[in-house]
Amino acid sequence: MAEGERKTALEMVQAAGTDRHCVTFVLHEEDHTLGNSLRYMIMKNPEVEFCGYTTTHPSESKINLRIQTRGALPAVEPFQRGLNELMNVCQHVLDKFEASIKDYKDQKASRNESTF
Repeated sequence: MAEGERKTALEMVQAAGTDRHCVTFVLHEEDHTLGNSLRYMIMKNPEVEFCGYTTTHPSESKINLRIQTRGALPAVEPFQRGLNELMNVCQHVLDKFEASIKDYKDQKASRNESTF
């Protein structure tokens, strides 16, 4: 790779002779944290027949995520939907966490004010 070039974060791999309903996505610089969470979100879709992931090697930080769908749904759609749903869940958790921190600080400040 030449200096200044960025490595692609995502690759789509299809075996010869397969259709768009069975695809492997290679996610670079990712591990079990994203792999298992994304697999869970994708498997919630009833049109998904199979979704699984593997890490290639402990010294490599990339995962292979395979999706196989039923019917006419291409595998890219549940992949994108799973990513969006996972981002929404993460945002919700972050919002709740930040609100709890604010509540804690407000309560602590009010307790300190009432002692004076």
